[in-house]
Amino acid sequence: MKETANFAQSELGIRKPVKEVFEAFINPDITTKFWYTHSTGKLEEGVILQWKWEMYNLVIPVKVFEIVENQKILIEWGEGIHKSTVVWEFNSVNDNLTFLTIKNYNFQGNDDELLSKIKDSTKGFTFVLSGLKAWLEHKIQLRLIEDAFPKELMTK
Repeated sequence: MKETANFAQSELGIRKPVKEVFEAFINPDITTKFWYTHSTGKLEEGVILQWKWEMYNLVIPVKVFEIVENQKILIEWGEGIHKSTVVWEFNSVNDNLTFLTIKNYNFQGNDDELLSKIKDSTKGFTFVLSGLKAWLEHKIQLRLIEDAFPKELMTK
């Protein structure tokens, strides 16, 4: 997948081993603690699944292109003009610290639409990383995604 100059990026250190941080995105039983509410399956290379956010009545198709264990996840998600690419890069700093970068790119639209999508993606993935950190490090569900976006915007 070719990256473009128009992208959103969020990154954060998580004080857990890279294996645990990686598993948090592969395994929906963990991911539902800090991001979406339901998945039709575990992330595996080549699968197509659906992620659901019940609070927004939103279901998004997800196509998994590449998984490199404890290093990288590459997906395409959304449909039509809302389709984009997301890559997670996991970097083990030491045995108990993982630096995680999430980049979202290949947005479609005019300049104003691109700017809005980049802004919303940066905000959303910053909340995902914050929720992940709270869950993995302290077992606290912050429910950031539930409160992050006005429900009327998410049901369009």
